[in-house]
Amino acid sequence: MLDAVRNAFRLPDLRRRLLVTLGILVVYRFIAHVPVPGVNRVALQQVFESNALLGMLNMLSGGALQNFSVMAMGVYPYITASIIIQLLQPIIPQLAALMKEGDTGRKKLNQYTIYLTLPLAALQAFGQSTLLAQPTSVGGRGILAEFGFGSAPLATIAIIATLTAGTMLAIWLGQLITEEGIGNGISIIIFGGIIAAMPANIQRTAVQGGFIELLAFVLVTVFTVALIVVVQEGQRRIPVQYGKRVRAVRGNRLVVVGGQSTHVPLRVNSAGMIPLIFASSFLIFPSTIASYFVNSPVPWIASVSSFINRIFSPQYNSYWVLYFLLVIAFTYFYTDVVFRQQNLAETLQKQGGFIPGIRPGPNTERYLNRVMTRITLVGALFLGFVAILPWLVHLVVQFLGGPATAGRSATSTLLISSTGLLIVVGVVLDTMKQLEAQLLMRHYEGFIRKTS
Repeated sequence: MLDAVRNAFRLPDLRRRLLVTLGILVVYRFIAHVPVPGVNRVALQQVFESNALLGMLNMLSGGALQNFSVMAMGVYPYITASIIIQLLQPIIPQLAALMKEGDTGRKKLNQYTIYLTLPLAALQAFGQSTLLAQPTSVGGRGILAEFGFGSAPLATIAIIATLTAGTMLAIWLGQLITEEGIGNGISIIIFGGIIAAMPANIQRTAVQGGFIELLAFVLVTVFTVALIVVVQEGQRRIPVQYGKRVRAVRGNRLVVVGGQSTHVPLRVNSAGMIPLIFASSFLIFPSTIASYFVNSPVPWIASVSSFINRIFSPQYNSYWVLYFLLVIAFTYFYTDVVFRQQNLAETLQKQGGFIPGIRPGPNTERYLNRVMTRITLVGALFLGFVAILPWLVHLVVQFLGGPATAGRSATSTLLISSTGLLIVVGVVLDTMKQLEAQLLMRHYEGFIRKTS
């Protein structure tokens, strides 16, 4: 990996791409520290210590939400819009047809994603601001002193417009990295925020949990990174044989073409981190809604709200059991949606390929679905393990005799780190593959000389 980076800096074009990527990340980090006017910093810190939803959104915003900056929403609305467009493709034939048109169709789908991101960003800006404008125990004020169409309509419109513009700017910076830099820009934006927050997370873990917790954090981090690399790179290779064809050329000469053997790689974890986002959002939403009714004057409403908070709170074991099960369920769901969109059986049949021992058509489709279902179990269990890693660390710390509050206090830190590690390792692997591909293209002639 270090050799690839060193060789890339020797080539002017790749050096420019790497510097553009680093420069855009620096610009994004500077903008991420520009706060929205009128923010109560003390109240903001207090809310972050007790709200798991904000912790997850802060990770996806690249750490900008913790400062409630103009980049507070990051690229999360774009991720949501991309998932929606992807899930709508099997339902809307026009979107499925665009996917089959190659690069032109993908550009059109990306354009639709941008159009959908704009209203989603405005809606999320209003929702986040409304949540943060609720009164806290710090002087009875909310994080945003002036927010609400009834009390301060101009300030409310300005805040929503600022946050929406920040999201669109973050998306533009991400696309600029994709076009002019190295790697997937949107993923690198999130990657930069996670890396920037890691020193503070480690310091907080050491202060709140002590030496035992910090040691457990380091050991679990190293083990998780190794496991992520193994699972992310794991694949099942399905052998494919292309039949021989006879083709006439000049002079009525017949030439036999085709007949080569290859394989179709099926990834163990083809869903990435999407199931984690789905599951965490699904679990956090009920407790967020119930928190508004805990102090209701109606006794049964307050009782039901408290019960929901207990079930869906990370402080209780029921939350982590549900989290594990939901991650597995969403992994199968999302993998099935993505795999059906690829339509490998039909593609192989059109190209004259077949799996040895399996008839083309429906039999091939059933075989591939059966194989994909089996290997997805490993990926689903892996993602489930990453999801409940903070809970497992807490149990280990308690078993080793650590402080009773240590595991709980560092749970949110470890949650961000364990989920974030999946993003960090995935982005690093993908970026290094692209960098090595760029190096191979620029040394293609020398590569041929060495192997010939």
